[in-house]
Amino acid sequence: MKRNTVILLLWLVLLLVTIGIVARARYITDLSAFLPRAPTVAQQLLVSQLRDGLASRLVLIGIEGGDAVARANASRALAERLQPLDDFIWVRNGAAEAQQADLELLLKHRYALSPLVDERRFTVAGLREAIQSSIDLLVSPAGALIEPFMTRDPTGELVGLLGQLDAGDGPASTEGVWSSADGSRTVLLAETRATGSDLDGQQRALQAIGQQWRQLGPAQPATLRLKLSGAGTFAVEARRVIQSEALRLSLLSSVLILLLLWLAYRSPVPVLLGMLPVACGALAGIAAVALGFGAVHGMTLGFGVTLIGESVDYSIYQFVQSPLVQARRRLWRTIVLGVATSVCGFASLLPSGFPGLAQLGVYSITGLIVAAAVTRWVLPAMLPRDGLRLRRLSPLGVHAAHWLGLTRHGRMALIVLAPVCVLVLWTHRGQIWNRELAALSPTPVAAQALDTQLRGDLGAADLRHLVVVQGPDADSALRASERVASRLMALVEAGQLGGFNSATQYLPSAGVQRARLQGIPPQDELRRRLQQATQTLPLKAARLEPFVAEAAAAREAAPLTRAELDGTSLAPAVDALLMRNGSVWQALLPLRAPAGNDQTIDAGRVRAALAGESALLIDIKQQSDALYGDYLRQAGWLSLAGLLLMIAVLGAALRSLRRVARVVAPLLLAVLAVAAGLVAAGVALTILHLVGMLLIVAVGSNYTLFFERQQAHEDGPLTLASLVVANAATVIGFGVLATSSVPVLQALGVTVSCGALLAMLFSAMLSPPATLAAFAEAE
Repeated sequence: MKRNTVILLLWLVLLLVTIGIVARARYITDLSAFLPRAPTVAQQLLVSQLRDGLASRLVLIGIEGGDAVARANASRALAERLQPLDDFIWVRNGAAEAQQADLELLLKHRYALSPLVDERRFTVAGLREAIQSSIDLLVSPAGALIEPFMTRDPTGELVGLLGQLDAGDGPASTEGVWSSADGSRTVLLAETRATGSDLDGQQRALQAIGQQWRQLGPAQPATLRLKLSGAGTFAVEARRVIQSEALRLSLLSSVLILLLLWLAYRSPVPVLLGMLPVACGALAGIAAVALGFGAVHGMTLGFGVTLIGESVDYSIYQFVQSPLVQARRRLWRTIVLGVATSVCGFASLLPSGFPGLAQLGVYSITGLIVAAAVTRWVLPAMLPRDGLRLRRLSPLGVHAAHWLGLTRHGRMALIVLAPVCVLVLWTHRGQIWNRELAALSPTPVAAQALDTQLRGDLGAADLRHLVVVQGPDADSALRASERVASRLMALVEAGQLGGFNSATQYLPSAGVQRARLQGIPPQDELRRRLQQATQTLPLKAARLEPFVAEAAAAREAAPLTRAELDGTSLAPAVDALLMRNGSVWQALLPLRAPAGNDQTIDAGRVRAALAGESALLIDIKQQSDALYGDYLRQAGWLSLAGLLLMIAVLGAALRSLRRVARVVAPLLLAVLAVAAGLVAAGVALTILHLVGMLLIVAVGSNYTLFFERQQAHEDGPLTLASLVVANAATVIGFGVLATSSVPVLQALGVTVSCGALLAMLFSAMLSPPATLAAFAEAE
């Protein structure tokens, strides 16, 4: 069997295997991939909430337009349609009929849940005070709620619980359903059965909402509009945008590069073959990430567009310079050295503690190596026997050498450029980096604004400070939460806290429940005390036999459990604040700032109040800033390590510090100029700008190596022509990426397209006169 046949068969088998892996790969878009592998307790909490927490499963639904009655009717109709679906655990809209389950549960377990229940509550004096208070409330607005339960709950436990659970920051109500404060929008809240990390399940749930809404269409005014938000909504939309953007940009970039290659070659065979290494490299990169990490992040997928800009260069060098048999071996030594320097740069990302960053490293290294290998061995096996017939590109090289030669007159400006760039970066040193994790999110500002509005409507505004306690089981975590709550309450009473939430408001620990129930006296004793307590009251003991019977039954009842909350709004409230995290249970206590102009929480006072308790105060903003700061610092140090490794490889290959400096100087100048330009334009750099700078070095090293290795005896015009075409392909590929609506892809595109062009220009400006003269020598 001929050598070329063996190569093609082996390539075809590997290609089919790779396609199979890519087709079966799992794709994700949540930012948890860009969180550390070994997070702190606080970071671990963020990770679990992003992936599987209740917040990641909530869908916020708004209905706008029409009048108040139409919006309320639509809210009820939509809730009725969604509740039976398997995609949802529960759907709430504040309708009275939906709150009936809450009312029944609170009434049944009122003595276990009420913090007012203790032994004094059932003394003669305690009963008299409680019953008198309930009688007084009969003439208040709450009287309509109290009167039906007066003989069953004369001590007012139910009213007290309802007041405790409605702290005044819940949703407003219009026409009997939840609404915004101004009544212009009705709001619903739904919990999906799929976790936040199950994007397919989240997408099915969102599609179900849309389908049920459309089916309501004929019975609803046409002016009504459905609005959806939430973490799952963002993730599903981000996946759609990233996938569509990756496809659109890949197609557009491929078409433009194909057009460029057609103008250069004027032959369809090299044009089509030139894209083969690109496709193989991209597929191999995705497959490597899928095998190594179990899932491919959407940003890594979008990163595939960047391979078009560099890997197509290899085929250009191969086709344009391959007629020069005497230079072919030197050509591939240069290409291999260029690939090696690129691999060094991206290899620095592999040890990153952030899986997303390591994914980019694996993808880039695999893609570049495979693209170079396909160019070196597969493409020659596919060429026609009589070789390629290309348009003569020597004139392009001669003209390029002339124009690049003119740039050498401005080489002295580079002496000024470097300190100017350093001065710009130093002047803006406090604003160079965007240190917010949200900077990586593709969610549009308008969608974020809608989310804020809907959360405000539901009384679920974001809170910054959390106290976290944990235990080996749920009840242990609840007990720890109760101990911490007693200390926090002292701060609330002192005006140093505005308040806090705790799962124990909805589900006290079993011990606390038993203590409350044990405060209820035996039935006969309760009846005797009740007789004495009501002697001077208008409500006599004889009418309160239902109260005596229910109190006696409660005294013998078992404590309320989490399972009994299912079907009520208390269940999601508990699940949001009490969760299992690995082998432990964690209870969260979100803190509210005190009212006033300052509206800040003194973290030092809170920590002092919690002294002696195994409780952790977490400042979410501070943790996010610290997390992303660690991310940037680690990426910066790794990039520096990659640069040093690249210099070491160049030193080993070139064996001359002067030659190494000639290769590295244009790259560093290009990176410095791009960074300073972006910062001067008011752009705060993100981690993807840093990755883009790695790409500048990876792509630009090919140009600087060819400039450094050019000799007078080689065919200079063809070599320079290949560099010009390759540089144009890179600028086009990344320039297209700069038009993306996804911020991280746009950052890559702007950074690398400008950097690659400058690397080519600076390589010419800093090269010796003899190099450009060699490039200009005609055949």
